[in-house]
Amino acid sequence: MKLGNTTMEVSSIALGTWAMGGGDSWGASDEAESIKTVHRALERGINFIDTAPAYGNGLSEELLGRALKGKRNECILATKCGLLWGPEDEGAVHKSRDGVVIRRNLSPASIIEQVEKSLKRLGTDHIDLLLTHWQSIPPYFTPIEETVQAMERLIEQGKIRSYGACNLTLEQLKEYQAYGNPSLVQERFSLLTRSKQALASYCAEQGITFQAYSPLERGLLTGKVDLDTKVVGTAKASVAWYDAEHRPQVLHMLDSLKEMAGSYDCTVGNLVIAWTRQAEKTMNVLCGARKPEQIEENSQALSVVLSGADWKAIDDLVRPLLT
Repeated sequence: MKLGNTTMEVSSIALGTWAMGGGDSWGASDEAESIKTVHRALERGINFIDTAPAYGNGLSEELLGRALKGKRNECILATKCGLLWGPEDEGAVHKSRDGVVIRRNLSPASIIEQVEKSLKRLGTDHIDLLLTHWQSIPPYFTPIEETVQAMERLIEQGKIRSYGACNLTLEQLKEYQAYGNPSLVQERFSLLTRSKQALASYCAEQGITFQAYSPLERGLLTGKVDLDTKVVGTAKASVAWYDAEHRPQVLHMLDSLKEMAGSYDCTVGNLVIAWTRQAEKTMNVLCGARKPEQIEENSQALSVVLSGADWKAIDDLVRPLLT
């Protein structure tokens, strides 16, 4: 599929590297396994890779830089800007984790500095897609117009090829459009999380790629979780569907999908990814992985195309859980 209205072509499933950063969010990560995962993704035809400076406070980008040595031209590489964690960094407080305070800053000067650091960690001279990670808030609010101007300047300098935004409202996206040309919007979206449906539909109308993150609800929708599976890391702990009240309902729903998965000769997780991919015409599905077997399984969903009737059957099955 095309990345927005650029000339870049990306796989409809992307590799997410948040978990590779480890830390409080995901628990300890294995560097060698993470690098093998990147290589396996490329071998399986997944050429779109997403990371961010804040994933492991630079670790995810550094791992990716090592993994892509000699392979940089095989992928479309996306990273982000807007979250800082240095003791001297200024910005609005976003959250605290791993012993540091994460701050938001999307000022032009900060973006340009952040990109230079990302280029160094990634071991590359350009970033294919730069995304604002979280939107600017007081007391360090930067108008979207100024943020876009900085990104346009980076395109002129050859440091980035395109840009977009994560975690924003429809009104904010329209502001990005008023001042520039965003290629992609990245938002949380899944079978169980539909709060950004209107934004996804708008992106489809506008020809903007909508990239769904946490499409498998951080492992819950893979079909490999049971009632006794322990939740490790704050990323999974923050998913309400994992709790004792909701998990039995979700697992029962997944059990109901096993027969359909068999008819498509795929896993339940593949079925969920395929459903997500077909939710909108510009949908891209961001699947996190840090083990080769995880991306191996996810990549099999590239060849799964649901019939209209089966897509609706899955949707109808899940609807009662959403109310």
